[in-house]
Amino acid sequence: MSHSVSPWDTTGAILLLLWAVVMWAAVAVLAYSNRGPVKRWMFHGSVGVIVLGVIGQIGHFQEHVAQAGYWVGHPNAQPWMTPWGTGLANGFGRVDQSKPSLGMEILHLTGNFIFLAGLAGIMVITYRAQQTRARRWGKMGVWMQGIHGLEHLSLTLSVAFGAKQAIGLSTWFGLLDPGPGLWTYRIWWHAIANAIGTTIFAIALYHLWRERATVAAAYETTETETAGERAPRRRTPRRLADPSTPAVALEE
Repeated sequence: MSHSVSPWDTTGAILLLLWAVVMWAAVAVLAYSNRGPVKRWMFHGSVGVIVLGVIGQIGHFQEHVAQAGYWVGHPNAQPWMTPWGTGLANGFGRVDQSKPSLGMEILHLTGNFIFLAGLAGIMVITYRAQQTRARRWGKMGVWMQGIHGLEHLSLTLSVAFGAKQAIGLSTWFGLLDPGPGLWTYRIWWHAIANAIGTTIFAIALYHLWRERATVAAAYETTETETAGERAPRRRTPRRLADPSTPAVALEE
């Protein structure tokens, strides 16, 4: 990895990290708020998290597709990254430039947590629609991507703490020596894992779209009734034919 880091690389890395932080902060706020009275902004906030997750995963998954495509033409070469992916990795690498692969590991860790936040958004938005298929597929995606996220966390922390090689399932826990064998295994391991996770995400989104009326209905707040609770409607007495009827009896 190049040690020439431009201000754009650093800025891009910081913005991507903030993207992940904002998404997870939103997930936390929405999940907590969902435990109380329903509010319409919870629905719109969850939609926003999901949309950001979709955009992030499109960028993340295309990086793995590009790496796998490059491997087809260069099976013995070191793993390749797109120019924008390399720039972001260089930006993250400024954390510790003595560890050349750390920036790349942080980049993929961040990308996976953005993806996981998008899946968590499906779980949040269907919290009040427990029996929907979207929720079942979303839960499946959270479990699958959660395990994959732990894999990237292991890879990143092992490099950060000075391991000679990243430790995780995709490196046989550091037992595979650097070379075409390791590169091939790791490239395809992550490409396939992301393909499966992306497929689950797409199916969950498909069901969420089909069940959107059911999900949205669970967030109907009936604002007129809420306003009525704050300002009760005044009831006027009925007129009776007999003017001698006491005033107390006129109220309903």
